[in-house]
Amino acid sequence: MRFGLFIPQGWRLDLVGIDPRDQWRVMSDLATYVDAGDAWDSLWVYDHFHTVPVPTDEATHEAWSLMSAYAATTSRIKLGQMCTAMSYRNPAYLAKVAATADVISGGRIQMGIGGGWYEHEWRAYGYGFPSAGTRLARLDEGVQIMRDAWRDGVVSFDGKHYQVDGAIVAPRPLQDGGLPLWIAGGGEKVTLRIAAKYAQYTNFTSEPDGFEHKSRVLAEHCKDVGTDFDAIVRSANINAVVGTSEADVEDRLARVRSRISDLTGEAAADAMLNAMNSPQAGSGTPEQLVESLQRLRDLGCEYVICYFPEAAYDRSSIELFEREIMPALA
Repeated sequence: MRFGLFIPQGWRLDLVGIDPRDQWRVMSDLATYVDAGDAWDSLWVYDHFHTVPVPTDEATHEAWSLMSAYAATTSRIKLGQMCTAMSYRNPAYLAKVAATADVISGGRIQMGIGGGWYEHEWRAYGYGFPSAGTRLARLDEGVQIMRDAWRDGVVSFDGKHYQVDGAIVAPRPLQDGGLPLWIAGGGEKVTLRIAAKYAQYTNFTSEPDGFEHKSRVLAEHCKDVGTDFDAIVRSANINAVVGTSEADVEDRLARVRSRISDLTGEAAADAMLNAMNSPQAGSGTPEQLVESLQRLRDLGCEYVICYFPEAAYDRSSIELFEREIMPALA
């Protein structure tokens, strides 16, 4: 099992209380830390503009700006977004942006891509909020455009949602065949079929029964479209609040809650923390998380991306994860 780590960027209210002029230093220092070791395979950001669980005036740093910044300031670790919303950027333009970032990084960019879901920011930024069917159709077309642009250096495409006429994407990415595609989401009729056609990686629920079910659906789609199910790496995300005891975990969760509740309101803070508070979600003692992740690994999950809500303030949870959980799952 390999591991990635989300860098706090504000979207989940994980930079609250840190002056905006100091936030890049905090993010960059953590990126340098994970890049310097060999425990983590990748670092990740979210592609969002407004905070959750409710929109606030707190900072949310933009994903692809951060990709280029990390490309220039790290040297080893892979760099991804979980996940880029297809409709936020024209796919030919996005292919160009991603290829440039890949060159800056020396060939380390991953393309996490999905249909997008956060209605508030869609409408606020003037994108409207088209139906799920339209968003996913754009995803399908956009992935084809990016794949062909990276492979050939020039792309033309005449689709229902996107038209491209000889768009030159030079330089191409340094990685052979273009950027690895992480197609995120568990929609069974459309998203997983798109993943079956194009993905090198998928990303869906960490809940074991749900993970097992989504894997079966993906396998059926692979059979239908004639691709190799076993060649697709299945990944999941967890919210990692790791403590030396159950009481320590509760204390850590309480500190996260106290940091955000004035901004979100009590009910939204409680809902957010309740969603984190179980070993299946990623919170617990090392022994609990090893057991939970071993079960997930046995179901075919090869990659876990960890979000540590304390990361901007306290790295002890990350260090405990590195020391006591990773070796048991290597």
